[in-house]
Amino acid sequence: MADRIWRCRDRTLTLGERTLVMGIVNVTPDSFSDGGAFAGPEEAVRYGARLVDEGADVLDVGGESTRPRSDPVDVDEELRRVIPVIEGLTEIQQTTPVSVDTRKPEVARAAIDAGARIVNDITAGRDPAMLEVVETSGAGLVLMHMLGEPKTMQDDPEYVDVVAEVTGFLRERIEAAVFAGIPEERICVDPGIGFGKNVEHNLALLRAVPALRPLGAAVMIGASRKRFIGVLTGAEDPADRLEGSLAVAVLAASLGADAVRVHDVAATVRSLQVADAVVRELADG
Repeated sequence: MADRIWRCRDRTLTLGERTLVMGIVNVTPDSFSDGGAFAGPEEAVRYGARLVDEGADVLDVGGESTRPRSDPVDVDEELRRVIPVIEGLTEIQQTTPVSVDTRKPEVARAAIDAGARIVNDITAGRDPAMLEVVETSGAGLVLMHMLGEPKTMQDDPEYVDVVAEVTGFLRERIEAAVFAGIPEERICVDPGIGFGKNVEHNLALLRAVPALRPLGAAVMIGASRKRFIGVLTGAEDPADRLEGSLAVAVLAASLGADAVRVHDVAATVRSLQVADAVVRELADG
């Protein structure tokens, strides 16, 4: 496993000993797997606390669905959804970093002020204002690859070489973030499984996790319950994609991913405990 570190504000997430688990807390009415799961902020906070009890190392709070063909929400609505949840989680879970899943600098700034320590940006900081927010706050940053916009990203995505193109894009975004003053140790990259990719693209990127490691940043894989797993297994309902999601998490970890972003935290943690032990034994041998 990696010997790098991934720093966020007031916290160092240790990489190299095991794969980190980022638990998903979606406070949206229309996310592909768990939209509308919570009646209000209190329920979302209780759910996040449960994920920590199950072993989540980070909680990722999102207030705008970015599933294929989703519509954007305005800043005020996204703030209304995420800020009370972030405030509640940081109050009761002070040792577990909270991430905000947003592409809006205004939301990132408010979330950091509310206690978030990481910004998970599906647009990879292409808005310079986002990089400024992260740099000045000392927050950690996740840079993700996405082809196009959520509304249209799955309309026949095409690449000449998906691995080379995604890797090149992430390298450029790391360079832009470092140029903006964000240390490399605060950056994590995500190849964006399912974000403008078909099944073959997703599989190629998962096999290519080792190709992402030389970029210098931590590597995160977010494939939990995604459609390609349903295509491969015949599970049309995202809730029925647990086994496939666990397989991806374990394989990603074995290939060198530093973190996985998942819905099913307890099952993932148990699977990774075994997988990480095997991988470490092989490495030590």
